[in-house]
Amino acid sequence: MPNFLKAAAGLGVAICLSATTLVSFQVQAETFPLRRSSPTGSYIAGMAALDNLDASTAASYFARAAEADWDNPFYSGRAFISYLVAGRISDAAASAQHLLDIDPQNELARLTLGTVALKQRRYPSAIQELGRVPDLSLIGITAGILGAWANVGNGNSQAALAAMDRLSGGGFDEFLVFHRAIMADVAGNRSDALRYGGEAYEIDPRDPRVAQAYIRILANAGRYDEAQKILDALNDEGISHPYLDALAEPIGAQRRPGLFAANVQAGAAEVLHGLGAAIAQEGSTELGAIFLQLALYLDPDASAVAMTLGELFARAGRYERSSAFFARISKESPFYPHALVRQAENLDLAGEREDAISRLRNITVIHPDNIEALGALGDILRYDEQWAEAAEVYSKLIERVDGNRPHEWRYFYVRGIAYERSGQWELAEPDFLKALELNPDQPYVLNYLGYSWVDQGLNLDEALEMIDRAVAILPRDGYIIDSLGWAYYQLGRIDDAIAELERALQYLPNSAEINDHLGDAYWVAGRKREAMFQWRIAVDVDDDGSVAERASAKLFDGLDPDAPVADAHLTP
Repeated sequence: MPNFLKAAAGLGVAICLSATTLVSFQVQAETFPLRRSSPTGSYIAGMAALDNLDASTAASYFARAAEADWDNPFYSGRAFISYLVAGRISDAAASAQHLLDIDPQNELARLTLGTVALKQRRYPSAIQELGRVPDLSLIGITAGILGAWANVGNGNSQAALAAMDRLSGGGFDEFLVFHRAIMADVAGNRSDALRYGGEAYEIDPRDPRVAQAYIRILANAGRYDEAQKILDALNDEGISHPYLDALAEPIGAQRRPGLFAANVQAGAAEVLHGLGAAIAQEGSTELGAIFLQLALYLDPDASAVAMTLGELFARAGRYERSSAFFARISKESPFYPHALVRQAENLDLAGEREDAISRLRNITVIHPDNIEALGALGDILRYDEQWAEAAEVYSKLIERVDGNRPHEWRYFYVRGIAYERSGQWELAEPDFLKALELNPDQPYVLNYLGYSWVDQGLNLDEALEMIDRAVAILPRDGYIIDSLGWAYYQLGRIDDAIAELERALQYLPNSAEINDHLGDAYWVAGRKREAMFQWRIAVDVDDDGSVAERASAKLFDGLDPDAPVADAHLTP
């Protein structure tokens, strides 16, 4: 993450209620169900709803509490927050005005009113409102940059640059350089746009948004060869992004692609998008959603913002709300194919796997070159243990990629898993080797191939070395440590097996697989009482019953010396 985004995330955490506080409210709401419309009860229920990003429900509860106690800043404040998270900006603006009557220092209320004025092109009002927020916090810094954008809209680029200069030195300099570039571009100042765009790209050449903006600035200035070199460099590194992909055709045809930000509102939306995405990624989900909803309000056609909001709500388990954001993305957007896939994946996450598979199959028929759709379909089929079908889909995917780029290792790895699980080792092994050729230090591939060799008595020295390397790379991964211990067990190195399996349990104490393995190792070592104890735990903590079935028999008869060796945990 770029430094300015880390700084944004750090400042953002302080704005929201702590996770402990939110959990406390949720527990109270669940323990004492709301039986009457009391302000306190409504407030508690609202906190529980907001914690789950059910913002519309939360807003209803908080509004009810505020109506009962109109001058209570807690009730009005949480209603205001809920309106923002729900994207009900008009309601939020009305609430913000009332909130400022109670609490004139409320920075987020000022930011909201300034954003509304900016959206409505009331630039002097926006400058005045945003200028009232001290630039000592994330809200203040955001207000300062939005105020600079309002100055651009007001035709005063010099005031915009002066506002940006005042914000320098707070850990946001690279973000400020980027916005200086797109501000100059929107204002029609090509020389400044080129200069600042070049600086921003030099600071972070791998950021797709920064690269896209600079490519557009170069191409709009007629410098197509330089723009093409950047596209080629990103492609060679395997850096892909829908907006970058959409630039390939106009740059190749030496045609001006248009501005990165079409207008002041789109540029200001990019401020809120960048910061909102960063702080949400760092755990401040509520504030991240607020910034993103304000961004979408400023620029309703911003596909990137809608995608980010969709991802945010999906992570919170609000799959229907998430899909609503994906569904608003137009067919003309570079994000449209991705949005289709994410809607299908949401169906799977919501427990509708058959519908998800059906939808993804339809997408791959209509868009046969959609790599993401093929990958998602293969993954869901693999999760559903339809191994042969998954391998077939992965093969179609691999036919459509270069197959020699480092980031493509995963395609061969997952197809290798599908082949191995369907009993086609002769096809699986070359895929694992190819994955390691592309990414020699990938711990999951090292673990999977290494253990598979041990399991078959092949290449034992090399196999153990592979698993050891995987453990060295991920020394706290209990599943990989389990594989190492189980490999020692199969090779008859029982003391080493016990040491590694006990270590694996330190990281995954409730893993039925590891407890079962350790029980076997203890039994062979003559520690039969401890073996029985581990098998009992394996039975008790097993979720799907696959481990419990084999462990239960051992509780009666001990370890059958002729029983087939169970599979170790291989991370798919």
